[in-house]
Amino acid sequence: MYKRILLKLSGESISADDFPYSAEKLDDLADQIRQIKEMGVQIGIVIGGGNICRGKLFEKLGFDRVQSDYAGMLGTVINSLMLGAKLNQIGIKTTVMSAVQ
Repeated sequence: MYKRILLKLSGESISADDFPYSAEKLDDLADQIRQIKEMGVQIGIVIGGGNICRGKLFEKLGFDRVQSDYAGMLGTVINSLMLGAKLNQIGIKTTVMSAVQ
């Protein structure tokens, strides 16, 4: 068994069909992460922002590439905060980190 893993999640893994977030998906994901942690595995998590924003949408809105990239990075931070809050709620201490100042 691994002692430490990196879990890469798409932003869409926590989204509902018609909304950026699904409470049920967040609950299920947090429970699965809790089960892995209880096996003694340290977990680093990287999550995308595709449930909030997509590059093609920004192109249609006339954003330049830099603005689009910053918006995407902020989407990942929002998702990190959402998942982190859910994990904290079930007793798993989390720290959200980002290069966005």
